[in-house]
Amino acid sequence: MISFNYETDFELSDETAISNWLSQVILSESKKEGDINYVFCDDEYLHKINVEYLDHDTLTDIISFDYSIGNELHGDIFVSVERVADNAKDYEVTFDEELKRVLVHGILHYAGYKDKSEDDELKMRQKEEEKMAMFHVKQ
Repeated sequence: MISFNYETDFELSDETAISNWLSQVILSESKKEGDINYVFCDDEYLHKINVEYLDHDTLTDIISFDYSIGNELHGDIFVSVERVADNAKDYEVTFDEELKRVLVHGILHYAGYKDKSEDDELKMRQKEEEKMAMFHVKQ
């Protein structure tokens, strides 16, 4: 089950559509949907997690904790709404488009995709684009 939690004033406009899309993304990777919790927060909240749990003193748009078991995806995905908004401006895309990219990015990590090397990052970007295109398909 995909759930959405809010530690900021932001709220998704259509949780059902986003949840259905992410469920389809999981199936398209031949994975099973477990418990996936999204937590929307601000920079300060996510920075604190980044320092405390990952020992990274930087701002980031997403941190995911993967608790997957075999083919069943489980985890907590923290999203800084402030970073998403800033990145959308930097990349000259809409907030909604950048948000979808970040949301699916966490799922793709759970499905086994990495983004540490240049090749891995390219593959991750291609998968993000592929999965974002699925949002426009009638389920």
